[in-house]
Formats: sequence, C-alpha cells, structure tokens
Amino acid sequence: MVTASAYLVGALVVPFVAGTALLLGDRVAVPARPLTAHLVALLSSLATGVLVLLTVLERPVVDHEWVPAIGLRLHFAVDGISAPLLLLTAALGIAVVAHARTRLPSGGTPGTFYGCLLLVELGALGTFLTRDAVLFFVAFEIVLIPMWVLINRFGDEHQDRADAAGRFLFYTVLGSTLMLIGILAMVYSTGTADLGAIAAGHGAGMSGTTQVVVATVLMVGLGIKVPLWPLHTWLPPAHTVAPTAGSVLLAAILLKMGTYGIVRLVVAPLPHGFGVIAPYVGAAAVVGILWGGLACLVERDLKRLVAYSSVAHMGFVMLGLASGTRAGLQAALFANVAHGVISALLFFVVGGLKERWGDADLATARAALREVSPRLGFALVVGFAAALGLPGLVGFWGEFWSMYAAWSPAPDRPAGVFHGFAVVAVIGTALAAGYALRVLRIVWAGDRREPHIVDARGAEGVVVGLLVAATIVLGVVPGPLLDTTLPAVSQIVTRVAP
Repeated sequence: MVTASAYLVGALVVPFVAGTALLLGDRVAVPARPLTAHLVALLSSLATGVLVLLTVLERPVVDHEWVPAIGLRLHFAVDGISAPLLLLTAALGIAVVAHARTRLPSGGTPGTFYGCLLLVELGALGTFLTRDAVLFFVAFEIVLIPMWVLINRFGDEHQDRADAAGRFLFYTVLGSTLMLIGILAMVYSTGTADLGAIAAGHGAGMSGTTQVVVATVLMVGLGIKVPLWPLHTWLPPAHTVAPTAGSVLLAAILLKMGTYGIVRLVVAPLPHGFGVIAPYVGAAAVVGILWGGLACLVERDLKRLVAYSSVAHMGFVMLGLASGTRAGLQAALFANVAHGVISALLFFVVGGLKERWGDADLATARAALREVSPRLGFALVVGFAAALGLPGLVGFWGEFWSMYAAWSPAPDRPAGVFHGFAVVAVIGTALAAGYALRVLRIVWAGDRREPHIVDARGAEGVVVGLLVAATIVLGVVPGPLLDTTLPAVSQIVTRVAP
C-alpha cells in the first residue's frame, strides 16, 4: 500500500526527474520534438497535480536526517498556510504547460522550455512544503536559474532580454544573500533549523535586539522577492520580456514564495522583531499601493501595467501582515492566493493579446475586444474587475480585510499610524478602479470593429475559462479558503486586537 509520505515525495520527484530529463535531453542527446516534450511535461504536471492533491488531503510529515554532522534534516509537512499555495502551484503548473502547446515561444528548444517550467514548479512546491530553514533556502533558490533561462532565452525578442534577465538575477541573488544571512543568524541563535520549533519558542535564545536585526535582514531579502516597494524595480522589465508562461509563474507563484517566506521566517518565529519593524513595513506597503496604482494610470505597455498592478496588490498582502492581527494575517493569506488567480488570468489574457497584436502598446488603436474576441474580452473584464477589488470576486476579500486590519491593528502597533495606512490603502483602491477602467475603455470598448483576431479556444480557452470560474467562485464562497488557513493563523498570532 502506498503511504501518504510517498505522495509528498512523489510530488517533488516527478517534476525533478521529468524536468531534468528534458533539459539533459537537449544537451546530451537529440532534442525532443515539440509534441514529445509537451506530452512529457503535461503528463508530469498532471501526475504532480494528483500527488499534490493527495498530499494536501492526507497531510503527511516527512522528517529524515539530511546532513547529520550539522543537524540538517529533510523535513516536509503541510498545514493550512501551505495547502492553498500547493494547490495553486500544481494547478498553474498544469495550466502553463497545457497553454504552451499552441503558443510555444521561440528562442530555444522545447525540451529546455518545458524542463524549466517543471523545475520552477519543483522549487515552488519544495518551498511551500519544507519545515527546515536551510532546506527552505535551497528550495527557494531552485527556481532562480530556470526562471532566468525562461526570460533570457524565451522572452520577447523585440525587447532587451539580457537586461531584464540580468536585473532579475541581480536582485534575486541579492535578496537570497540577505535571506541566507538572516537564516544562518536565526539558526545559530536558536540552535535549531526546525521552523516549527523556532516559531513555537517565539525566537527563544535571541535577544530583542537580535530579533530586530535578523527580522530586518530577512524582511529586506524577502521583500525583494515579494516585491515590496522600493525593491520592486526588477519586476516590470521581467514581466514585459518574459513569455506568457514565465509571467504567469513569476506573478502567481514566485511572488507568493516571498510573502510565504515572510510568514514562515519572520512573522511566526520572530514576533518581537517583526513587531518593531511592522510600521515601516506597513509604510512601504501603502507607498507601493499608491506607486503601483499611479504607474498603471500612465503605463502604455499592457504587460508592464499588469506587473505594476502586482506591486500594488502585494502591498495589500504586506499591509495585512504588518497589522499583527488574526484578521490581518487571514487577509494577507487570502489576498496572496487571490492575486495568484487574478494575475494568472490577466497574464494569460494579456499574453495572448500581445501574441495576436504583435505588441502590447495601449497607444495603438485596437478593435473592440468585446466585438472581435468576446471570450477574451469577458475574461479581461473579470480579471480587471477582480483586480480593483469588486465585491463578489476573489480580489475583494483580501483587500477589504487588509484595510480593516490596518484600521484595527494589534495593541503593540501605533494605532494612529495604521489608521493613516488604511486611508492611503482606500485611495489605492480608487486608483485601481481608475486604471482598470482605462484599460477596459481602450481594449474592451475600443473604437472600431476591425481587424478581427482569433478568440480563445482549445487549451487557451479552457485555461482562461477555469481561471475566470475560480475568480468568481472564490469571490462568492471565500469560506473554505479562510477555514483552511484559520487553525495555522491562530497558532501564529499570539496577540489579537479586540
């Protein structure tokens, strides 16, 4: 009989073996044909999806010695915080592979492209599963090189791919260096790399000053990954250049790894340190909300516009975390998943439009999408409506509760300051409505009925349709997701505002 632990191990082994085989096949053997590479990647992502689902349902724990001499362990587990992100990663892993069948980007061999997609999925799954601080760093770094390859080799050949990929690499390596310094300091001070043990002890063994210093170092390193303003400048070029699959994974998965890391490495194990720097984190979050919204009001490139909107939306996630309350953490975790769904939907639609138009310049007059491509047009409307936080769609709950939490922060947070943050965040929602309506007026309403473009169909239609459905269902029925995260949130938050 297959044990539950085998499901967890299989969810990591399958993308590792398939992704590595596809990459090595392009280097040491005859490169796989596009159809062969696609089938290998699709079957692997489907198998990974099934194994992830079984892992989430069974909740196994894998804990074995890895490097006994220095006390490192292969420690993996699932809880209410990681479960939604694991399912999101597995689902989008299938989606990007299925979508790429008819829209394979040029610039390299299919085996390399699909292999990189699978290795990015592997790194994300490992990050969300691991409970060892050092192993967390290892899993986190797995995504770096394959994502760099996706941007540099398979990105828009009409853009400066080398610059965008190089900026992505430089910023993420800098963030990784700071994250490693913070992890090693935390492990040395507490005497363990077990994230559960460190969180249970609330950073026992670390003085208040040490907690503040380590929390600051980790916050800056992980803030680059989120990205938190003003550490966000690498993101718009990377999104503009990356192929559609790369943009989806980057926005919907990799950014979530940053916020998830903040919860695991900062909020839970270093409550005092995070409490001290929380007002500064909140300030950066609301500036990012305004900055992203204002940039979207004037941005001409549609893909870059969606990238800037991600900076604003992740600001709401960070504002919820900074509040220090159960409601704020719940809001942040919900908004994290919501942004994954919304950004995936928007980048699939916008990437498809860019391929059809030849560019994504909003200054170019376009045929009304509602007339020439109604399915893509409807998906675009749903995506931007969710992005502006319209009630009834998935984007509403996380943003609303983040602002509520900022207005009612934890007792150790400066209430007046957080009241100001809440007001600024409300202004950010108005900016979101402004840029969403701007895009829909130009693209969806248009000013002509020609030229005709092909509407979403086949795998693209299925992927976009399912994301639209998820956007609506999670907006109408948010309870199951909130119920999933609540037990783990209650363990992390020790002081809740009345």
